[in-house]
Amino acid sequence: MSSPEPSVSANVAEQLVRLTRRMHRSQKRHMADLDLAFTPAQSRLLRIVGHCHDAPPRMADLAERLEVVPRAVTTLVDALEANGAVRRVPDPTNRRVVRIELTDTGRSALRALRGARRAAAEEILAPLTAEQRAELGGLLSTLVDGPGEPH
Repeated sequence: MSSPEPSVSANVAEQLVRLTRRMHRSQKRHMADLDLAFTPAQSRLLRIVGHCHDAPPRMADLAERLEVVPRAVTTLVDALEANGAVRRVPDPTNRRVVRIELTDTGRSALRALRGARRAAAEEILAPLTAEQRAELGGLLSTLVDGPGEPH
């Protein structure tokens, strides 16, 4: 199979960037309607902590997942802790390790953030039929997961 013309790939790349920006703008509007004042980085940290069901993540785990230096995570956690969304807890097996867990406020905020994301997606996907949405979802899964990976 031959690769697409460079101009086609460049056009698709530009469309993906524009769609991502549009999604972020829409999500930000929905968050403002809900009176949620989280930065994209704070929102991402909340999502990561929310996905850690086995044990609260360590600061180093968060830095690795966010692909940032540990100091950046400290700044994010400080802000989220000041808002009451997360709390630092000691590791039960190593007193030098600090773990981060969601508070009830953080869980509520995470639910609201997910709702804002869903509302933004619904707004953007509204012109598509159910079949087109399913096809787009399959195509995006292939791009995100890579070929041959389970969806």
